[in-house]
Formats: sequence, structure tokens, C-alpha cells
Amino acid sequence: MEAVDQLASAGTFRVVKEPLAFLRVLEWLFAIFAFATCGGYSGGLRLSVDCANKSESDLSIDIAFAYPFRLHQVNFDAPTCEGKRREKLSLIGDFSSSAEFFVTIAVFAFLYSLAATVVYIFFQNKYRENNRGPLIDFIVTVVFSFLWLVSSSAWAKGLSDVKIATDPDEVLLLMSACKQQSNKCLPVRSPVMSSLNTSVVFGFLNFILWAGNIWFVFKETGWHSSGQRHPPDTMEKQSSSYNQGGYNQDSYGPTGGYNQPGSYGQVGEYGQSQSYGQSGPTSFANQI
Repeated sequence: MEAVDQLASAGTFRVVKEPLAFLRVLEWLFAIFAFATCGGYSGGLRLSVDCANKSESDLSIDIAFAYPFRLHQVNFDAPTCEGKRREKLSLIGDFSSSAEFFVTIAVFAFLYSLAATVVYIFFQNKYRENNRGPLIDFIVTVVFSFLWLVSSSAWAKGLSDVKIATDPDEVLLLMSACKQQSNKCLPVRSPVMSSLNTSVVFGFLNFILWAGNIWFVFKETGWHSSGQRHPPDTMEKQSSSYNQGGYNQDSYGPTGGYNQPGSYGQVGEYGQSQSYGQSGPTSFANQI
């Protein structure tokens, strides 16, 4: 506890308050909820077959199934209502591929989020020493965002197929005794799919978190830094072009006026000096 208090007092865990690390912590938690609600599922249904001959009836046929939903391997016995003979049946479908893919992505996302959070907290300086760490983090974040979208969509479709395959009314159609009108076949209990529905929701929430975190990871890369430095370089180039062009202020003189050579004293065609100075009026009087 003392070591934790020292790290907290030194400000090591302040990085968790930043969006990058905070979203990583949320991704870590949501990944746990995703694979726990899907990978830990087990459910079942109960059916009843009431034969015309009551002694042959079975009013409690329990069918249990669980992750990874290889339903074609789920076997159960049902009465045929033809003497004591019973038939062995199995559910239809194998939905393990989408379920296992979803859980696998959730487990790897959980591990990566945990590792990334540890790096942000304890090795932040090494993470930002060069551009390699942020670039790897950016690429992995983009890949996981895509994988979450694909796996969640695949598992949503797989879950809808699981619901159809385990619907008690659909399972009753597999029994030969239920095809005879003299026998009564009824569903007693349907499977509860609330946790599986929750897993799909957490899958798409994980996609939103990872996709939203792309921007914050991108800000740590050199690509974002080079993009931020581009506008000042452009302005410098424009200012240098004005200084090198024909707009030189020295041509206007130090006082801002036009320094044009010449004088106001002019020699006329008749050899008389015409001046606009103070002696102008006196010379005009002498000529008179």
C-alpha cells in the first residue's frame, strides 16, 4: 500500500484521467463483460409430450446447451408414443465459429488494454521517446476497432440463429410423436437469452470505444505533429517571398518619401535662370 501511495502522490496515476488512458480502462472493463456474458452462458429448455396412452407420456424433457453452441452435439431422448420405445434426437446447428470468434477478440482486447494501460502509467516516458510506440498503438487500435465490428455483427447473426434453433416450438417439430394429432406436445420452459443479448450490446459498445480512441492515439503519433507544424511553414514561405520580391521599402527612402533626383531651379529657353526660391520676386523687379 505504501508503494501505491507513493506512486499516487508522485502523480503517476494522473495519466488515467487523460482520455487516452481512461478509454483504455473502459475498454478493459467492457471486454471482460463481453466475453463473460457470452463465454459463461449455459441455458436450457423443457418440453412435455402427452401421449394418448398416458403411460407412455413424458411431461418433463430437459434439454441443456451452453457455449460454444455446438447444438448438433446436444442430444436428448423423447417418447414416440408407440409403446415403451424412445427416440434419440439432437438439436440442429453449429454456431461455435461466431461465438468463439467473438470471445477470442474480447480476450485479446482485454489483454492488450491491460498492457497498454500499464505502459501509459509506468512507462509513459519510454512510450513517447520515439514515434514507434504511438504508431504501433495506433495500428493495433484501428485493427481492434475493425475486429470488434466484424465479430459483434457475426455474433449478433449467430445469436439470432441460436434463438431459432432452441425455440421450443421448433424443437417439438423434431419429435415424431408431435406429428400425431392424438398426442399433445407443449413447451414448458423457454431458454433465457438475456445474458447473450447483453454480450452483443457490449460487443458494439467496445467497437464504439475503440473507434473513438483512434483519434486520441493518433494525436500521439508523429503524423499529427507534422500536420500541426505545416501551417507555420507555409506562412514563413509567404513572408520570405514578399521580402525577396520587388517590394523593397528602401526605395522609398528612410523617411518614407520619394527621393527623386532633380531641382526646382530650371534654365529657360531665353538664357534666363528661373528659380522658385526666395530671390524670384527681386529678379523680376530688376527686369522691369
